[in-house]
Amino acid sequence: MHIVVCIKQVPDTKIIKINPKTNTLDRRSAPAILNPYDAHAVQEAVKIKGKTGGTISVLSMGPPQATAIIKKSIEIGADRGYLITDRAFAGADTLATSYALSKALERIGKELPVDMVICGKHAIDGDTGQVGPGIARRMDIPPVTNVIEVAEVNQEEKTVLIKRKLTNGYELIQSEIPCLLTVEKEINQIAYSPMPNMIRAARYEPIIWAVSDLEDVDRTQLGLKGSPTIVGKMFTPPRPEGGKRLEGSAHEQVKQLMEVLLDKKDLFTIQSAK
Repeated sequence: MHIVVCIKQVPDTKIIKINPKTNTLDRRSAPAILNPYDAHAVQEAVKIKGKTGGTISVLSMGPPQATAIIKKSIEIGADRGYLITDRAFAGADTLATSYALSKALERIGKELPVDMVICGKHAIDGDTGQVGPGIARRMDIPPVTNVIEVAEVNQEEKTVLIKRKLTNGYELIQSEIPCLLTVEKEINQIAYSPMPNMIRAARYEPIIWAVSDLEDVDRTQLGLKGSPTIVGKMFTPPRPEGGKRLEGSAHEQVKQLMEVLLDKKDLFTIQSAK
């Protein structure tokens, strides 16, 4: 099995701020981290490799400093990592990103055929969940989203049994291989990295490619040129108002409560009993 995990470097959204002038994320206001969903994707690849053997590659598109998340993935248990970095990729939306990553996957596949691609459910900075299915569409392989368990991988029959989460329940799917999975956080727990992995990660140098290293690339589909998405504005939602505290005797509290209900009567629908 050759599993490729697509990962992304994102700002820590617990700390990040929004620039009031540009209405965009101020990425300099928070440290860059491995997207949490992608960390679970790498961990799941390690789990699958433990059962089937094989190789785990990680792939990312980003600035040169994104090598840090590749090293983090090596620490979790990946075997090798690729970073595609070039000014031509700058400003890419999910459409342009999926195109660039699919082209990198094509080259990786020529070195070692890809049996499975795993992505996190979504990135915490964009929250779209579009890149994974976009890659699958370009590679013409089946996508399975919201995966919470990889129950079985049958290498002889080239199938994988997957449990995915739905809005109102769960679904068990058998997919052919190769395929692409996007995983939820609940699929596994991130294990502590053993010391050999940590030493290897510290010494590891990722494979870095520019646009010129990829084949048959249409540059009009990269970066801003290939990104039809326009973000008009970003803003921090207002904090919810606190509840109204009722004070005084029981009689006084009932009176206050009735005043609140009458003031908010437009929010309620009253139906007569039949």
